[in-house]
Amino acid sequence: MKTHTLMTCEGIENNGGGVLSEELQLQVSNLPKNGAEWVETLVNEMTNSFDINDAKARASLVLEVLGKSIRTQAAADVADNLHQENARLKEKMELLIRENSILKRAVAIQYKRQKEADKKTSELQLLKQLVAQYQERLRILEVNNYALTVHLKQAHQQSNSMSSCYPPDVC
Repeated sequence: MKTHTLMTCEGIENNGGGVLSEELQLQVSNLPKNGAEWVETLVNEMTNSFDINDAKARASLVLEVLGKSIRTQAAADVADNLHQENARLKEKMELLIRENSILKRAVAIQYKRQKEADKKTSELQLLKQLVAQYQERLRILEVNNYALTVHLKQAHQQSNSMSSCYPPDVC
C-alpha cells in the first residue's frame, strides 16, 4: 500500500531569497520511490541552488519531505500490517469459535453418554443384588426341598414298615 505525501513548495523562499526550483516542486508531488531517486533529487536541488543559504534551504526542504515521506510510508506500512494482523486474528477467532462449538457439542454428547453409562451401571448393580438374593432363596429352597424329600422318604419307609406290622385286614 503506497501512500505519497503531497507538499506544495510554490512560493517558498530560501534563506538567500531565491525560490525553490520547479523540478523540486514536481518531485514533491511525485515523490521519489527509492534511495537513488532521493539522492538524485538532492543533487539536482544542490545544483540549482544560488548560494550556500539557498543550498541549505533546499537540502532542508528535501530532507523534510524525505522525512515526511518515510513517516507516511511507515505509518501506511504499520496500518497495513495491523489490518493484516487484524484479519488474521479474526480468522483465527472464527476458527476457534467453530472449534469451541464442536468441543461443546462433544462434551454434551460425552456427558449424555456418561449419564447413560452411570444409569446402566446402577441398574447392573441392582440386578447383581437381585441375582444374589435369588441365588440365596434358591439355595434355601433347595435345602428345604432336600429336607422335605428326606422326610418324605422316611415317612414312606415308616409307612411301609408299619404296614407289615398290622394284619392285612386292618388297612
